[in-house]
Amino acid sequence: MAKFIPVDAFDIVIFGGTGDLSQRKLLPALYHRYLDGQIPDDSRLVGVSRSEMTDKAFREFALKACKASAGKDFKLDDWKGFEKMLSYVGMDATDPGADWAALANALSTEDRPTIFYLAVTPKIYVPICEAIGKAGLAKGDARVVLEKPIGTDLESAREINAGVGAVFPEDRIYRIDHYLGKETVQNLLVLRFGNTLFEPLWNRTAIDHIQITVSESVGVGDRAGYYDSAGAVRDMVQNHILQLLCLIAMEPPNSVSADEIRTEKIKVLNALRPLTAKCVDGETVRAQYGAGTVDGKQVKGYLEELEDGESDTETFVAIKAWVDNWRWARVPFYLRTGKRMRSRHSEIVVQFREAPHAMFGEEQAQSNRLIIRLQPDEGVQLYVQIKEPGPGGLRVQSLPLNLSYAESFQVRYPDAYERLLMDVVRGNLALFMRREEVEEAWEWVDGLLDAWADSKTPIYSYSAGLEDGPVEARMLLREDGRDWWSNGK
Repeated sequence: MAKFIPVDAFDIVIFGGTGDLSQRKLLPALYHRYLDGQIPDDSRLVGVSRSEMTDKAFREFALKACKASAGKDFKLDDWKGFEKMLSYVGMDATDPGADWAALANALSTEDRPTIFYLAVTPKIYVPICEAIGKAGLAKGDARVVLEKPIGTDLESAREINAGVGAVFPEDRIYRIDHYLGKETVQNLLVLRFGNTLFEPLWNRTAIDHIQITVSESVGVGDRAGYYDSAGAVRDMVQNHILQLLCLIAMEPPNSVSADEIRTEKIKVLNALRPLTAKCVDGETVRAQYGAGTVDGKQVKGYLEELEDGESDTETFVAIKAWVDNWRWARVPFYLRTGKRMRSRHSEIVVQFREAPHAMFGEEQAQSNRLIIRLQPDEGVQLYVQIKEPGPGGLRVQSLPLNLSYAESFQVRYPDAYERLLMDVVRGNLALFMRREEVEEAWEWVDGLLDAWADSKTPIYSYSAGLEDGPVEARMLLREDGRDWWSNGK
């Protein structure tokens, strides 16, 4: 059974308190932590946005969000204690004439952490932080949480980091990537460094290649305007996928302290081989989804979802990446992400090398694989070779040893935002990005985008609902004699 350790009382201010992220993730996350006894009753949760709203209306807004999250488990008696912590301040935080006294009055006068969560567009991160500083609210143990993306390129990321850093010191800036809050992602550290079984094999001598897949069945929907200016690389690769790569490829840190872990991740980013115009066409594939069938329903293509119907923005990308250091020399990392795929799933596949001698001949099954599932069902599978039962000869099959979180831990375990919010309260920075991480990742991504532009890399197409995206993505691996792992095949 999981144990939930209470945190000390705190105040949290959610800028964008009536927005989509607050409704879908933040308010339900705080509610579930309250239900499990982690959040003290005297904590304060303040929503801030430009909308005119009373405390009562904000509580009704939060009630609807938490009811939707809890489903049939929602109990009104539990809610009554939580809603007492909620209040609302209507203001434009970027307006120099805004009344910050109202927000200051909504906070506790006790010595406790104050967390400013910026669930707003990154364009106003700096103005809000500057206003917080001028209002005298950045003093003491005040902390700020920044949602991804931190900028749209290296230059804008540096500007945001410099502006926020002028108000808050680095050790009180929490750059959040919700993928790092997933149980299975965190378990990577324990799996690698807490078991003598894996670490001696975690290198080029035993591992053939590694695949990282983040597949989405949804299209761009009402995010078309944002997405067309970003694309799959900026939206997913720069943050989620590169963070997963860092955790898979990093060297053992000396301890689990934040600086030790983040330093090793930065070393991986430093070792990533740049993608240049000379090699980019042979090591990447970019594509857009067309019309097709997803979950039995006919859906539009990407261009049909745009107002002008024209764009060269990628909705799918596959990359063959290399980490140029001693451990990973000549081991490719295949990265892919796409929208309007057949299913929503994220996983890491560690493909081990074949046995040096196939003593079972053609009947010998595939080599070992370690599958780390991030969503929808978090878990770990290790595929090993066993003999099929029964007479009539020796037949070998590859079957998984399975660890399912839902089956192994008979309790609802926290989602990513729940865990990360509690880490912010505790002051644990280990699962948050350091300034150098963000900037190193953007430098590599900027190089890729520039290489695409310089080489005029074509943009392919794929029908919505395909499992592996465009055929060119499969060819990227087949040219190396490999294939994407797909549904246990």
